[in-house]
Amino acid sequence: MPINGSRAQFTTSLRALMALALPIAGVQVGMMLMGVVETVICGHVSPVALAAVALGHLYLFCVLVFGMGVLSTLDALVSQGLGAGDELQVTLAVQRVVVLAVVMSAVATLLYLPAEQVFRALGQPAELVPAAGAFVRYSIAGALPLLLFFAFRLALQAMHHTRPAVVTIIVANVINAVVCGALTLGWFGLPRLGVVGAAWAGTIARWFMAVMLLWLGRRELMPRLRPWHRDAIKRRALGRMLALGAPLGATASLEYGLFGGAALLMGRFGTLAVAAHQVAISIASFTFMVPAGISGAASVLVGRAVGRDDLPAVRYAAGAALVAGLGWMVVTSLLFFTIPGVLASVYTPDRAVLALASILLVVGGFFQIFDCTQVIAIGILRGLGDMRAPMWITVLGYLMVGLPVSILLGFRLKFGPVGLWWGIVAGLAVVSAMLVWRIRSRLAKALRRLRIDEIETPR
Repeated sequence: MPINGSRAQFTTSLRALMALALPIAGVQVGMMLMGVVETVICGHVSPVALAAVALGHLYLFCVLVFGMGVLSTLDALVSQGLGAGDELQVTLAVQRVVVLAVVMSAVATLLYLPAEQVFRALGQPAELVPAAGAFVRYSIAGALPLLLFFAFRLALQAMHHTRPAVVTIIVANVINAVVCGALTLGWFGLPRLGVVGAAWAGTIARWFMAVMLLWLGRRELMPRLRPWHRDAIKRRALGRMLALGAPLGATASLEYGLFGGAALLMGRFGTLAVAAHQVAISIASFTFMVPAGISGAASVLVGRAVGRDDLPAVRYAAGAALVAGLGWMVVTSLLFFTIPGVLASVYTPDRAVLALASILLVVGGFFQIFDCTQVIAIGILRGLGDMRAPMWITVLGYLMVGLPVSILLGFRLKFGPVGLWWGIVAGLAVVSAMLVWRIRSRLAKALRRLRIDEIETPR
């Protein structure tokens, strides 16, 4: 997108963006690292354990990602409210999102219980189903703290207070690694529980994360949580919050569904394909956390500028975010092209899994740039208060292009797992192009701030 004005203004915007994006990205990487550690440890149990944890994580986050998407409205509401000096909007937004987190965790629990039956119905390998189902079952208690941590983190980053989340995620990773190794592999003389031990470790770490972040961020969070406002639990207001966030939740679910659908389709090719896919997608997801952090920073900075009714600042923040993200993904794509085997070897010593994962990573190098662009574009649009258009764009790109192309290449044309990944590339390319076009269209119009009691979808 064009960046009009002086180079100094753009440089200032880029510095402000990176000052906020780097700690947010660090937290994103830390959250991803917890899953990576669990996967690596289970990979040293057996290929079956690795694949079972892959399916378990897929199911867990397939359910939670909608709730996280809904809660993502918080940074737009808080940042716009702070930019406009509307303290009541900020407080009510925080309190309502906590209520929604509790409700969504209850719904998630009901959806987690039949995990094993769902895996069987989807035709997953019989040897994986019991372990994957157990992993989901023993992870249920971690749903609520994970959503609360997510909500508290969004509120704090919108207030430009990122240190509490950074400290929390560092300590949580240490706890998760030690507990996961102890319970999964039987360290310190404890029973060797395999994938169940990994599930328990994740649950313990998530409760720690929620409590520690609330404590470290108490100066900023507690004034927003106490006193409790009656309006925060009004059904009509909560319904409006849900209506605002539902498109974001659907967008996140569709994106996750593209990758999740590919993982489930991998099950048709056997345990080896599932394990290799998990290794490759874990590495790609790890590098993706940095642009996801840039996306969060862009949402906050754009939202603050919208609250101030400062269109030039919105444009500079958006342009800086896209440039920074593109630069990061060019570097990571080159790594995927040149040393895929080295990257994959961190996850598993199995030669067959390594060989296939290395091929998938080379394909993954192509979709890195598109994936980066789409997540940052969604963050920019979220800051603008544009929630619904990204949903329809992802429906078109992922369901009408990505998934059908994956099926065509993977099964009809017999390209197998590699064909499934090329379908992902096609879907991401369409989505990223359309989202950038949407940003250009929105920035040509007048800014409009979101309000809880006045929610309108930009057209």
